[in-house]
Amino acid sequence: MATPRSRCRWATRESLAQGIEAARIGNTVGDVGAAVQKVVEANGFSVVREFVGHGIGTKLHEDPQVPNYGMPGHGPRLRDGMVLAIEPMVNVGRPETRLLDDKWTAVTEDGSASAHFEHCVAVTRNGPVILTE
Repeated sequence: MATPRSRCRWATRESLAQGIEAARIGNTVGDVGAAVQKVVEANGFSVVREFVGHGIGTKLHEDPQVPNYGMPGHGPRLRDGMVLAIEPMVNVGRPETRLLDDKWTAVTEDGSASAHFEHCVAVTRNGPVILTE
């Protein structure tokens, strides 16, 4: 029998796959976030909202921000050649997190388990291309 932790890991990986699939020319950042959110919430988990994915260019963290939730059709439109870090963070319990005193380590506010996976994805005419596999 699957544990809540193993189900959370599965849902996080699947939400990442669906977010990547939505990273297509003409779609929006909201389409990516909505794809992630749909999988997560359909499986009874919550999406962390304090941390988001992002664009990657000459700097590691650039616009646009890529939340793991959203409304289809909203936000910046995806264009050929964009590179995005899509990185769902999923909690077994509530979505709230906090940083520890080291100002780096994030934990769930309610002490529940969490999972986080990410890939860098190029938006291309041939569909999304995973750059970090």
